[in-house]
Amino acid sequence: MKSDSRFRAACVQLRSSDDAAENVREAAAWIREAAAAGAEFVATPENTTLMALDGGAKLELSHTEDRDPALPVFRALAQDLSIWLLIGSLPIKVSATKTANRSFMIDPGGTITARYDKIFLFDVDLPSGEQYRESKTVAGGSAAILAETPWGKLGLSICYDLRFPQLYRTLAHDGAFSFTVPSAFTETTGKAHWHVLLRARAIENAAFVIAPAQGGLHANGRRTFGHSLIVSPWGEILGDGGVDPGIVIAEIDPAASADARARIPSLSHDRDFTSL
Repeated sequence: MKSDSRFRAACVQLRSSDDAAENVREAAAWIREAAAAGAEFVATPENTTLMALDGGAKLELSHTEDRDPALPVFRALAQDLSIWLLIGSLPIKVSATKTANRSFMIDPGGTITARYDKIFLFDVDLPSGEQYRESKTVAGGSAAILAETPWGKLGLSICYDLRFPQLYRTLAHDGAFSFTVPSAFTETTGKAHWHVLLRARAIENAAFVIAPAQGGLHANGRRTFGHSLIVSPWGEILGDGGVDPGIVIAEIDPAASADARARIPSLSHDRDFTSL
């Protein structure tokens, strides 16, 4: 870890479509803007390169990791800008019928240092009439993943994972001082739960939360909530991206996580218990 471990983190907020090449160009432009503003760590949202009409369309447009055309672009960009870059998720084809919803952590040398496949899959019928069956075309991950950085360990997660506090507790116990939560929350669920869930995960684990999001009306008619957030270990919102594409930047001091954990040492008070 660096002697002065403070750093500037940025969330890139996007409004991705089913045009992967255009999405890559748009993301790259905002990543460059974030780096120019002094960000050393930049994170993009879930579905960075592809917001398809449905899971079948996404599967049709997806590639295996070794053939994905976006990854070399983002790896070269991280190297060119000398930044740590989290690509929130790409659809990576893992079989003839399914993709993985996969995050990639890329270091300033352009090397992929961590991969995380979204564990919890979004299968739901919303009161608005919207239906989602992520498990039909997505293979869920099975491992909690930490990314080693110069500032400490970051716990990786994606979107719907946010509703499962046990994942973040595990990551915190394993040493994470911050969580990344790249997302594409629906407008309906985002209005109701996005801010409170992110603040809860921050407060209960005394950890920073860096949550880049998709936002607005997409070309396929879907509306996502936006409001990319950076939250402190005390639950303070350090930056909110609103709805439109752009960047949110905040200073992160990992020592603030240690301080919050000393003030309220709930991690050390965890106990096993039985259910009656």
